[in-house]
Amino acid sequence: MPARFQFRFQYWVLSVLILIVLSLTAGFLFTVFGKFQSMMEDNARERFSLLARQSIEATGELVGKAGLIVGNRAEDRRAFDPDGAVPELIASLAVNPDFYGQYFGLPDDGFVQAIGIRGNSRLIETLKAPADTWFAIRRITTAAGGGRQERWTFLDQHRQLLASRENAAQFAPSSRPWFQSAMQQSGLAVTAPYLFASTGELGLTISRAVTGQAGVFAVDINLSRLQGFLGELPLSPNAAIMLLDGDDRVIAYSLRGQRFSTLAIAPLTRLDAISDPTLQGLSKQEKQDGAAVLKLEQSGKAADFVVVRQLSEAFPGARFTVIAMAPISDFSGPIEKARGDVMAVSIGITLLLVPLALLGSRRVVHSLAALARNSERLKRLDFSVEPQQPASFLYEINALGDAQIVLQHSIRDRTTALNIAQDKLQRLVESGLMLSREKNRETLLRHILNSAQEISRCAAATLYLKTEHDTLRFALRTASDDLHDFEVPLHDPVSGAPMTGYVSTYVALNNETVVIDDVYQDTRFDLSGTMQFSEKTGMRAVSMLTIPLSPRDGEVIGVLQLMNALDPESGAVIPFTPELVSFVEALAAQSAVTLENVNLLESQKLLMDALIKLVAGAIDAKSAYTGGHCERVPELAMMLAEAASAVDSGPLANFRFASEEEWREFRIGAWLHDCGKVTTPEYVVDKATKLETIYNRIHEIRTRFEVLLRDAEIERLQAIHERGDDVATADARFAERREQLLDDFAFVADANIGGEFMAPEKMARVGRIAEETWLRHFDDTLGLSQEEIRRRGQSPVQPLPVRENLLADKPWHVVPREPGRQTFDPAHGWRVTVPENLYNFGEVYNLAIARGTLTDEERFKINEHIIQTIQMLEKLPLPKSLRRVPEYAGTHHETMIGTGYPRRLTADELSIPSRIMAIADIFEALTASDRPYKPMKTLSESIKILSFFKKDQHIDPVLFDLFLTSGIYRAYAERFLKPEQIDEVDISRFIG
Repeated sequence: MPARFQFRFQYWVLSVLILIVLSLTAGFLFTVFGKFQSMMEDNARERFSLLARQSIEATGELVGKAGLIVGNRAEDRRAFDPDGAVPELIASLAVNPDFYGQYFGLPDDGFVQAIGIRGNSRLIETLKAPADTWFAIRRITTAAGGGRQERWTFLDQHRQLLASRENAAQFAPSSRPWFQSAMQQSGLAVTAPYLFASTGELGLTISRAVTGQAGVFAVDINLSRLQGFLGELPLSPNAAIMLLDGDDRVIAYSLRGQRFSTLAIAPLTRLDAISDPTLQGLSKQEKQDGAAVLKLEQSGKAADFVVVRQLSEAFPGARFTVIAMAPISDFSGPIEKARGDVMAVSIGITLLLVPLALLGSRRVVHSLAALARNSERLKRLDFSVEPQQPASFLYEINALGDAQIVLQHSIRDRTTALNIAQDKLQRLVESGLMLSREKNRETLLRHILNSAQEISRCAAATLYLKTEHDTLRFALRTASDDLHDFEVPLHDPVSGAPMTGYVSTYVALNNETVVIDDVYQDTRFDLSGTMQFSEKTGMRAVSMLTIPLSPRDGEVIGVLQLMNALDPESGAVIPFTPELVSFVEALAAQSAVTLENVNLLESQKLLMDALIKLVAGAIDAKSAYTGGHCERVPELAMMLAEAASAVDSGPLANFRFASEEEWREFRIGAWLHDCGKVTTPEYVVDKATKLETIYNRIHEIRTRFEVLLRDAEIERLQAIHERGDDVATADARFAERREQLLDDFAFVADANIGGEFMAPEKMARVGRIAEETWLRHFDDTLGLSQEEIRRRGQSPVQPLPVRENLLADKPWHVVPREPGRQTFDPAHGWRVTVPENLYNFGEVYNLAIARGTLTDEERFKINEHIIQTIQMLEKLPLPKSLRRVPEYAGTHHETMIGTGYPRRLTADELSIPSRIMAIADIFEALTASDRPYKPMKTLSESIKILSFFKKDQHIDPVLFDLFLTSGIYRAYAERFLKPEQIDEVDISRFIG
């Protein structure tokens, strides 16, 4: 729908041109005025910065000169010779009119001072000196009687003596601040500025301890000259400049203009205490060097001021600040005139351009229309150009048309280049993400190589990795060929010199990218190997890019070599461009960091696995009877887990370890399933007989039987030779006694071995045998360890000889459980019955064990290893990928019906890996041929016993059947059982 109001294009162009002219004029004026304003501010800043710098230099020169003199004089030991020091002090005052005085103070309150009076009437009156006095000398000494005398000497301008006088000294230099502060520090000490009492003028004192702490040298500086210096500075009409000390107190100042005419600032007035609001505003600004334009109050309104702050510190403690300021209006006069001139010229030019625009609009319309059409194309992102561009009589329009054509071509070309760069950048980001997620080292290397080839669009790529043998290993390449892999040494094997002749070794040794545009023309490196590669593969090598793989620490871990960059359109071989090199270097940096991280992770895993196997090996090595258990159980568990993972139906259909990390987690749990046994005493683990502790106490029992037999023999001989009994009768009694003892010992020895079950009548016989007595002649408290003595406590020592039972349960056989030493709180999930005592070594108590060789206390100690396993593993800061290790390692003694230990978990609470661990642990124990408490069992016997565990619902029946049907039991037997253990097993009897 056409618009209601329409204009001829000519008038529209005219209007636009006029608007453009006016806009340009306004913009020009705005820019020029802004530039004028900026020039005005810059001029003010520069001018005031110069004034501030001159002021601070004058102050620094005055204070610095005094500090230099003090420093040099303090090192002159002649200063303590009053007659030698005075001429030098007066000479120094003569050439330094700003020095009020110079003096030495001694620790004994001796004092030598030279004062520059220079005809100062107030000072002459204060010191009661002659009228022409130019210098005064003051000495304080200690008389022979102990009194302190003060001597004044007054000299004229020619240093001739005018008068002198003596009086008692009241002045004690060692009590003065300048003396004390100088003695307390190694460098120069500076007082804060103060008013001299004698003249009322402003000054300060610089002092320093003389070498060896023999006294202090000081100089009084008169700062009044600075007031005159500031007053002579060429300031603007309404400017102000002030010199401040370190506490922002005014030392000197100069104020210009009517508004400051009535303002007087007393010496040492703080900046924030000055009554003028503009000057007060300066105290609120940041205290740092520099010039700035600030808003400050002036006549009740905010105005722009140029403020320059200059800080100086001639030496520590001598800190001064110069602040110079003036309103911007002080500098605006010339600028305002220039503004008026520019405004007049701009208006004149505008009036001239309007008629010209009217005259030229008609001829411009045609060319502008063509430009408009091209602009419409640009709006549509169409970068094509009209075949014939109409010409204009105006150079600018023609130039604009030409520029538009160039712009269209440039945008089109640049857009294409940007799309290509964006595509490469996108692929670089995607490659980085893919590399960061990859954990498998070989897959990562393939990703690195493929990503480099894809981003660079090269024909072939090769990856070298640095080895531990100081070589580069030919690790991977994209080309499919039959070339053999090889290693390139980085250093000469004989001389040790770096092998920089090859491009790959050069890059690895120097951590530097190398670009070769033509392999056959390059003379920097030995490229014969590359040329041989070209001959064997038929791919002529031309351009080459070799980049180091260097992670964060800068050490090269590999080299990436790309060959023959290809033109994306023609496919021709081209050199590697700098832009392309940058992209590949970015990829190489990402790849190096990722590869280094993967290498570190693999190293950590290898170290952790080695430590785990070390712990497991230590546990196996701890007991000669259970050696290999911690090694064999993981093997069997992994075999059964692999078989369970292959099942695709039934209860095991959903069981899978989803990743290598989960397999490793299970494998580590299997290796550590008995790590708690490090806390189990060795004798408990290895206890082969009932009486065994550190040794088999059956030998001690046998000795007692020997004693009884010897007593019977002695009784027989005494009956025959002393009492005259019949020999045959005595021999018969002895033979009967002997047979009884031999039979009783044989029974005790057999009971000590331990079996599947001990009948009650056998336990009763042990009790009857224990009632036999024997006569002990030796003190049984001698030669005991501290632990044995502690357990005996206060038991009385019986007089010898004493008759004792043949077998006995003595109080010190009981080892009580230490309260609080170990807790088995049910709140932690432990559901175990804890025996009252830690151990019970009683002889009758141990011989009466109903089954096996372990007492209840020892069996609990054995079972406690699983609690220790869980507690030890749960305390480890395991990574997320190993969080289930305590579960896998700590549940192999649980049953499907909740009768196991230590938590009495049920089937619903036991995972498939936990159930696998239970079967692996039991079967390994059954088939082990090195257990002290049982003979080795055949394969069929072990399977039969394991089936009882299934029947009693102690193990998972499905896994048990899989264990048999998969043939794992036989594969394991062939690897770990003795040949005589392996027999035929009819598994059909146990399946189902």
